[in-house]
Amino acid sequence: MASIPLKTLVAFKRLSKPRRRRSRPPAQVTAIDVDGQFLRLVQTSPRGNRTVVTRLEAAPLELAAGADRTDPNVLGQAIAKTLNRLNFKPSSVVMGVSRAQVVLRTLTLPVMEDIHELASMVHFQVGRDLPFRMDEAVIDFKVRRQISSPPPRSDTIPAEGPATAESKVEPAHVPKLEVLVAAVKRDVVDFYLQVTEAAGLKLTALGLLSYANARCLDACNVAEGDQAVALVSLRPDEMNIDVIAQQTLLFSRGASVKPSSETPPAALDTTLLPKVEPAGADAITPLPSSAPESFADAVTIEVVRSMHSYSGMEPNNPVAKVAVTGATGHETAVVEALGKRLSTPCSLLDLATALDLPSDAREQTPGGIAPIGLALGVSDPKGLPFDFLNPKRPAVQRDMRRIRILAGIAAAAAVLIFTLAIRTFLINRHENIRTELAAELAEAEKKSPLYRQMTRQATVHDGWVKGGRDWLKQFAYLSAILPSSEEIYVTSLAISGAGTIRLNVQARSGETLAKLEKQLSAAGYDVKPLAITPGADRHGYEFRSSVEFTSPEKMKIDLSKVKTPPRLADDGSLDPVVRRETSR
Repeated sequence: MASIPLKTLVAFKRLSKPRRRRSRPPAQVTAIDVDGQFLRLVQTSPRGNRTVVTRLEAAPLELAAGADRTDPNVLGQAIAKTLNRLNFKPSSVVMGVSRAQVVLRTLTLPVMEDIHELASMVHFQVGRDLPFRMDEAVIDFKVRRQISSPPPRSDTIPAEGPATAESKVEPAHVPKLEVLVAAVKRDVVDFYLQVTEAAGLKLTALGLLSYANARCLDACNVAEGDQAVALVSLRPDEMNIDVIAQQTLLFSRGASVKPSSETPPAALDTTLLPKVEPAGADAITPLPSSAPESFADAVTIEVVRSMHSYSGMEPNNPVAKVAVTGATGHETAVVEALGKRLSTPCSLLDLATALDLPSDAREQTPGGIAPIGLALGVSDPKGLPFDFLNPKRPAVQRDMRRIRILAGIAAAAAVLIFTLAIRTFLINRHENIRTELAAELAEAEKKSPLYRQMTRQATVHDGWVKGGRDWLKQFAYLSAILPSSEEIYVTSLAISGAGTIRLNVQARSGETLAKLEKQLSAAGYDVKPLAITPGADRHGYEFRSSVEFTSPEKMKIDLSKVKTPPRLADDGSLDPVVRRETSR
């Protein structure tokens, strides 16, 4: 027998135990299950190295007579009312899909290291067997085990010779993966999402009730070693037969059998594998030809049919025990009926004792196998094997050429956007500078006359400075030699760049103006002849004239030899200005 390569074993180990997104199990898990007219609630918490059930409740749903249970809003509101009555408000919950709503298929696929590539292969293979379209399906899977193809028989080798035969025979014991695939319609997932939303809850996971049963049965330690155990779970509207070994679902079948039925209805077409002829049924007593007369007989018929089917598919792993669970009240009768028909030991599954549940929860324990299994499965480090809310998805096929083209377009767009942003920034900055300069120019235009006046004054000042004369001393000297203000006063004074002084004066008489000309000449100034013009003002000064004279460069002014006329007694030009405020 050829040995399996170590690389293949490592790859199978990775696939059989795929990585989950969370690194550690949640601290507390709440699972709910709608079992007919009852709502079953289970809450688990970690305690040391194990997970224990901390709360288990079963309460009737508050549904009105004739209420439509297929309406998610009606069912969600009933769940919310029941939870309020139980004084329990979980933030998130876990639920499960019944066996009748799921299509199960077993596939044999090559060993693949990448779980996403395996998911692609699963989607490709199972798409041909689904009773609905692929775009309407939610598909998840679990790697059950690794198998090897049987060695070729000797009679298949041609007679051409050993060398030719060896070149045409495939290698023996090629490892394969046995994958269990579960598919459910997307409408079913949407239904559970709408139910929890209407109940004010958050759905974090949506598992498979059959696998929840397998997880709970494994926690009860019913099987010894690798024994296969058949679990018969009775519910108000259906029954399920699951064959479980080492927490793995080997066979699952559902049937619509209700306690009120008088005749056995036809079983649902939900078998795990394609139908096969019964084989190895020596441990099963043949059924009588007469019709059953009770619910227990109807269940027994479905169990016997399922055992026939399973024995044909798994002849090397027969069922060692049969366990019955449920809360219909017919479980004991079913155990007795199965004990008469089967040679396999049959017993009633005592969840309270097997799981060491609290004494106050033992009355609600019957029928709670599904929510208990869901809560325990979520608490496992690897999580639920089937989660239709977060299924294992195929690898995304990437078109690198298209990605490169889009990346190039994105890069070009980024460069264009960056260039436009820089251009906009520079335009805005220059526009701000232009606006500031325009404001400064408008302000300068308003002050232009003042600037021109200052320019002229500066020009005159520069001329005075360049002339090298002390014009302030000239002004003081003129103030001393001019007649008093009772006879004459100056209306304006101007000095040209050549040093010519021009005075416009107003005098009381012509003799005063003639006297002014003589005084200026006597002081050393070169005076041009005066032109006297009559022009009275309001102060009684009858004559006006313009006096032009220049100061010779050799003229020396000595202010100590002149005396300024005394200030008039009524002169108020130097008095401070007093503001008068008018009181109101």
